[in-house]
Amino acid sequence: MDIAQLIQTVAIYALPVLFAITVHEAAHGYAARHFGDNTAWQLGRVTLNPIVHIDPVGTILMPLLLYFATSGAFLFGYAKPVPVRFGNLRNPKRDMVWVALAGPAANLAQALVWGILLYVLHGAGITEVFFMKMCQGGVLVNIVMFAFNLFPLPPLDGGRIVVGLLPYKQAMAFSRVEPYGFFIVMALVVSGIVSSLWMQPVMALTFGLVDLLLSPLAALVR
Repeated sequence: MDIAQLIQTVAIYALPVLFAITVHEAAHGYAARHFGDNTAWQLGRVTLNPIVHIDPVGTILMPLLLYFATSGAFLFGYAKPVPVRFGNLRNPKRDMVWVALAGPAANLAQALVWGILLYVLHGAGITEVFFMKMCQGGVLVNIVMFAFNLFPLPPLDGGRIVVGLLPYKQAMAFSRVEPYGFFIVMALVVSGIVSSLWMQPVMALTFGLVDLLLSPLAALVR
């Protein structure tokens, strides 16, 4: 493994990843507070301080081990989940959907911000490769997080959205998957099913949406 390449990759992606996970988790906590649950707020989790959202294993150790084990071909990690007591929400079944959507929505917004920054730098004549790659990395990281977290299986945000949208009886039955959901998702990730049947098409659509939204700015700087 080329250590110099690793250091360069970490330098490029460190800031986008920290912002991606921090704003994602803070958005969940903020939405929960808005809809009646102050749990995350009282625990200090509605903050842009990345330290409180970092999970030593999921955010640092696991991605590094996977990077070395797969030569960078496969990466996976997670932040410390923001605690939400859905029973405290004013309308738990409906508001669960909005709380779950808040995280992916924050990532989509960040993808747009990194894309805007990329075009602004280009328009200003700044062609420093490091900054360009960081902006491109910011778009990529946030679109990956957006797509992955919308996978429709609890405890991922997509699974919570499905639970909130299903009729009560079906929602209760589907929610029982949650204790095993992480292991099921990992198995689907390792087998390539998540990548081929979910991530690739959802990411392609999301890249298309981001390109469409940024097209007026792109036209201005050309």
